[in-house]
Amino acid sequence: MIPLAVRQTAALARRSVMDTLRLPQAWFPSLFFPMALLAIFTGSFGDAPGNVPGFPPVRGFLDFAVAGSVLQGVLIGGTTAGAAFAADIEGGFFDRLVASPVSRTAILTGRLAGGVVLGLGQTLIFLGIGVAFGAEVQAGPAGVLAMLALSALLATAVGGLGVVLALRTGSAEAVQGTFPLFFVLLFFSSAFFPRETMHGWFKTVADINPISHLVEAMRGQVIADFDPGTLATGLAIAGGLAVLAVTASARGLHRRLGAG
Repeated sequence: MIPLAVRQTAALARRSVMDTLRLPQAWFPSLFFPMALLAIFTGSFGDAPGNVPGFPPVRGFLDFAVAGSVLQGVLIGGTTAGAAFAADIEGGFFDRLVASPVSRTAILTGRLAGGVVLGLGQTLIFLGIGVAFGAEVQAGPAGVLAMLALSALLATAVGGLGVVLALRTGSAEAVQGTFPLFFVLLFFSSAFFPRETMHGWFKTVADINPISHLVEAMRGQVIADFDPGTLATGLAIAGGLAVLAVTASARGLHRRLGAG
């Protein structure tokens, strides 16, 4: 017998996914922009491997860059999930859920689970497109599973942060306004070029940027054999961020319900 809260979580997660899929403006940016940047960078820096000192040995720049596109897509998708939760608050659906017998935990976990499902789907799409154009996941099926695990944790973290902002502001625009911050963090990381080729303050920022370690954990599965050390670092960072975001969102929900 499946517990009621689990069934409610599944139903709300399914609603979250279907609502996103019905609105092209919700899912199109998270697919188009990472793919566009992947094509631009691959076309511009295709000769970098083997010619730029310090560039890691890879089959081609596409293999190097595909992890950055996966991570970018998950960041955009997670922001969208938080904005959708804010839209539920603005439109009154959240209040109807609170007034119903639905588990309060399911209200939160349903939205986060929907974001995770979308993040996993995006990861598979990006990997499929990359492989179709010649990329190869050197770590094999274990590497793909590792990338999916990292994507799920990151989607939980970003979605949880979006939920926190949604509960505080009740504004979808306010939640969407956080994406420029993620975009800056993405470009001040090793998402599109290796840290080994960086110098000065830019390298210092990239070294302390958690995005660098997350994307390198994903990239390690594509360009090398299965690397438990790099993967463990990425999972620890992504898992820590997810725990913090879920904890903060749960407290935010408790405060909002108490205030109501």
